[in-house]
Amino acid sequence: MLFEHGDSHYYVVWETSCTSGAPLLEWWTDSSSHHFIEPWYRRIDNIHHRYTAIFGPSANASQVHYKISNYRFSTKAYTITRRGKYALHRVLVIADNQNGPSRFRRVLSSVHRYYGKRSAPDAILHVGDAVQNVGNLDNWQKQLFAPLEDRSGLQHSTPTIFVPGNHDHDKRRTPTNNNIYMDIYHGLNDTDDLGKIAVTNGSYHRFYHSLSVGGARIIVLDSECPLAEERGFLERELESEAFRSASFRIVAVHIPPYLEFWDPYAWNKKGEKHWGEHVRIEYDPLFRKHGVDLVISGHQHNYQRSTVRRSADS
Repeated sequence: MLFEHGDSHYYVVWETSCTSGAPLLEWWTDSSSHHFIEPWYRRIDNIHHRYTAIFGPSANASQVHYKISNYRFSTKAYTITRRGKYALHRVLVIADNQNGPSRFRRVLSSVHRYYGKRSAPDAILHVGDAVQNVGNLDNWQKQLFAPLEDRSGLQHSTPTIFVPGNHDHDKRRTPTNNNIYMDIYHGLNDTDDLGKIAVTNGSYHRFYHSLSVGGARIIVLDSECPLAEERGFLERELESEAFRSASFRIVAVHIPPYLEFWDPYAWNKKGEKHWGEHVRIEYDPLFRKHGVDLVISGHQHNYQRSTVRRSADS
């Protein structure tokens, strides 16, 4: 599966049922030579062997190609099509597919029919809760990977921008947690090169980051684990030239700032009415101060759009 990894970089995760001898990710553009990346390996169990690789930068290339091979087999070459900065970009926004894989398949089939065989969205923005139980391998297969593979194939050529939801990652800071796939953005803000240390033991990592899609700037926040470091990152990004010069400014965060009552048990017994408080109290004033055009969230399991109106003295 293909994920974006900041501006002009990509992260690929794939899995085999046995160890794969000397696998490599090969990538190139129409005007560049071929590059070969040795992936990171993580054994999940006897029949789940996970490989990950990061490649880039792709600079201003309109098409980026990649494939995965070892000494015996190779996938086909997949192509990522990249439009110019000021061209119209189409972003597919999805969230909270974890409890309805059959419905998710129907939605993906509709998306596939809409775009046809020769077209696709330029990016997928997944606003969280891709699976119900982060430690359940069957959930990952049935609720995310299989529907994407069977109904669209988008996961190979359309990069996903992933926003963590409350079901997607184990928040324990221990090597024995269940973060078997959710290390997409580990170390992204710590170094500009690709030689960073891989997550091999499930250690908790940060999700917040930012990137540009065409003329838009997207800030991804982790509503599950508010940290002083995240607020500092948000303030720096809102004041950055990349954000201030963007034609459209977007924040993506799983739990919305203004959460609607919808489940009495979760609301009262699990404290859900407090879950988004830091987004509303700490972050929303910053969004307004710095001219954020749109906040995209999931979590509610319904479709809502609104503008918060305040009196002049509030």
